Amino acid sequence: MKTRIAVLVSGGGTNLQALIDAEKRGELPDGEIVLVVSNNPDAYALTRARKAGIETAVCVKPGMEGKLIEALRAHDIEMIILAGFMAILSKNFVSLYPDRIINIHPSLIPSFCGEGFYGLHVHEAALKYGVKVTGATVHYVNEIPDGGRIICQKAVEIREDDTPETLQRRVMEQAEWILLPRAAQTVANRIRMEKEQ
Repeated sequence: MKTRIAVLVSGGGTNLQALIDAEKRGELPDGEIVLVVSNNPDAYALTRARKAGIETAVCVKPGMEGKLIEALRAHDIEMIILAGFMAILSKNFVSLYPDRIINIHPSLIPSFCGEGFYGLHVHEAALKYGVKVTGATVHYVNEIPDGGRIICQKAVEIREDDTPETLQRRVMEQAEWILLPRAAQTVANRIRMEKEQ
């Protein structure tokens, strides 16, 4: 039995697309993306999901987490992937899915992470600081923003002429889109094996 996965999104959904493509290529044999949820009704990620034949839901404030829990339970979700989800989940929510929620962050944690570090802000900070290497990290989610145990990381070199936009694109292509499907398979495999014991 494959692990039933929900992907939570807020924007364009490039990481969601990487997951969908990986699943199509057979690189997610132990998981199945059955639901995509957004806190933004206009997120293009929802269109990507529908094109791929995946069910979608929109959960907005107030009461976002309550609606989210209902949607997850209605689809028997066992694992959650945060792929550009721009909302902080509460300790109560996270405790419902211990070691079953993962997030992709566009830096090498513990650098440039935590509250306020998301999207282009991360790459702006890396360039401002002058670091020579950045990358991406997939980690388990706990109640501390970007504070959960690290699953995997991949480094990406920073170039002299980088802008936040060019750096963001290269980190996606060279790290995020590779790491996230791999980490998803690792966790989906563990959950599947736990179910079979």
